[in-house]
Amino acid sequence: MAVNLPPQYHDAEAEYKKARTPEEKLVALKKMWVILPKHKASEKVQVILKTKISEVSDEVEQIKSGPKKQSPNSYKIPKQGAGQIVFVGPPNAGKSRLLTRLTKATPEVAPYPFTTREPVPGMMDWEDVKLQLIDLPPITADFCEPYIGDFTRGADAAVLMLDLGDDDGPFTVETVIERLKALRRILVGKRPEVDDDPTVFYLPTLLVCNKIDAEGAADRLEIVREMFADKFPIHVISAEKSEGLDELKTLLFKLLGLIRVYGKMPGKPADMTAPFTIPIGGTVMDFAERVHADFAEGLKSAKVWGSAAFDGQTVKRDHVLVEHDVVELHL
Repeated sequence: MAVNLPPQYHDAEAEYKKARTPEEKLVALKKMWVILPKHKASEKVQVILKTKISEVSDEVEQIKSGPKKQSPNSYKIPKQGAGQIVFVGPPNAGKSRLLTRLTKATPEVAPYPFTTREPVPGMMDWEDVKLQLIDLPPITADFCEPYIGDFTRGADAAVLMLDLGDDDGPFTVETVIERLKALRRILVGKRPEVDDDPTVFYLPTLLVCNKIDAEGAADRLEIVREMFADKFPIHVISAEKSEGLDELKTLLFKLLGLIRVYGKMPGKPADMTAPFTIPIGGTVMDFAERVHADFAEGLKSAKVWGSAAFDGQTVKRDHVLVEHDVVELHL
């Protein structure tokens, strides 16, 4: 299915390329967003355009707020694995300890605030896939590293950490939510079906309540459920004692909204050791694009084992795949 961009979109795109100031660029980008047809074929264009709008919006806000303070550090961590999940939360919630339990990363872990001063990545194994986890510095009412906005814009999902050993735990988490909201990064249990504002990024979030082994944690958990159960899925752990971590790994994969699909070469058995991941509801065409960018254009047919009416059935390009399907592409 083609995007079929109308002439007005290309006119607005030309305005964007000619723009000299961030304000002019933002006007053109927003015009492109309004004109862009919103359907499945344009999803990739929507993501790219939304990211550009967010970046330029940040630039405009920086200009309005005065000269940008130079940060001594700039961080870029390329995405790896099936998806990228960022850890956000207040100081001493246990984000770094959790990262050491789920990955081979070795961030500094200490019982005092602001131990994490820079983003720390780690790769988590879950069954036959890997997920990239990134521990970000803590967020408070008075402190939020500028680059956190970039990481939360580019991530696929978030873990919001809450300290059940602290009476103020629920309220410090509310502060984190509000600070990110001010950056136009909205933590949600589920992305809204309608996304009208291209400057806002919605980040699927799992609220992870740590230190269930602390004194009084059960009582605090009841308060947490009253405050957040209708906003986020909640999972309870003890990172220090490694309690609830196996279940957490499964929840993190599900948070990404992906399924695993396996490739098969004609005349050969399927490779069940290295799945491709596509969004839930993805089609044979989505799988083909994931295997190689050129495959989708040259795809003639495909055979599917699993969701097809019978194993090895030839299906159309728009056939919807499910978890653990095996697909043989014919170009």
